[in-house]
Amino acid sequence: MKCVHLTSAHDARDARILLKECMALKGAGMDVAQVAPGGEEGEHCGVKLCSVRVLHGRWKRMTSTAWQVYRAALRLKADVYHFHDPELIPAGLLLKLHGKRVVYDVHEDLPRQIYSKEWLPPLGRGAVALMARALERVAALACDAIVVATPAIARRFPPKKTVLVQNYPRREEYQCLDAPRDFTRSRRLIYVGQIAQIRGIKEMVRAMSFLPPSSDARLALVGAFESVALAEEVRGLPGFERVDCLGERSREEVRALMSECCAGLVLFLPEPNHLEAQPTKLYEYMAAGLPVIASNFPHWRSIVEEPGCGLVADPCDPPAIAAVIQRLLEAPEEAAAMGSRGRELARTRYSWEAEAVKLVELYRRLSK
Repeated sequence: MKCVHLTSAHDARDARILLKECMALKGAGMDVAQVAPGGEEGEHCGVKLCSVRVLHGRWKRMTSTAWQVYRAALRLKADVYHFHDPELIPAGLLLKLHGKRVVYDVHEDLPRQIYSKEWLPPLGRGAVALMARALERVAALACDAIVVATPAIARRFPPKKTVLVQNYPRREEYQCLDAPRDFTRSRRLIYVGQIAQIRGIKEMVRAMSFLPPSSDARLALVGAFESVALAEEVRGLPGFERVDCLGERSREEVRALMSECCAGLVLFLPEPNHLEAQPTKLYEYMAAGLPVIASNFPHWRSIVEEPGCGLVADPCDPPAIAAVIQRLLEAPEEAAAMGSRGRELARTRYSWEAEAVKLVELYRRLSK
């Protein structure tokens, strides 16, 4: 079977698309290709990489880039086309008209996500969310299968067509961090991912200002700011003197940084799309043996606090976040135990290997 994964919005080396899904299918003996903007033409561990030109600007990406991705994918003459962005739904429908088998991979709860889009006028977000919901219903009817990243997203699609493939870490990536670490020496916290206002960057930085003056704790930010304006605003916040902005790093560099840290932060604000989300970084912190400090959403509490692999705090309350950080800093043995429990859960319950089996089984059903 020959399959092609299409994206117009994700990086050409996206972890879910290339490093997990494409690699899993290639490992199952399939002929796999990826079409994405930017990146290099060639191969990655046997997966063919096809690049289209990067066009800057949201509207250009949603129209011109999407069209380029569709045309490049069609030229590959595959059996199954697996697309990863809602803006590629029209491309998916066109591929169905060509008699192809089509899979829609839903990473986010799009209708809920729209309510947090600052570039949309607040009064118009409801109407846009309704249109997005209608477009995804069309996709659900037309596509051969729907792959979803979380149980919350799965509830919006027909059960018979929907396969839950959660975005858990690959065990092999984090085996190098299995050695016990000394939490009495590490005073560095880490946040990995896009640095955005709705992901709690201001509250995390302000929380650092509420730690005791004698504290030597520091926060490492790994990722890109969503805008220059936000970066400038964050640099002026109290607490920034205890922050290190490290920019974007490779996956290998991120793992090395995690090995030097005492906790991982994921303090998204209570936006509609966040309440039942499952950020990959949450599970990656666990796989790295880091205790997690997370938002106190009920769903996240069940993942982090109830099994004892981290603590939760109100993400809108910097003093409360600081209190949780200080608790971990003052109890290195407790932090080490949380990290160990998280690592074990990542190995036994939250591993990509089990999810990959479900994806491969879906493709085998499509081949019949």
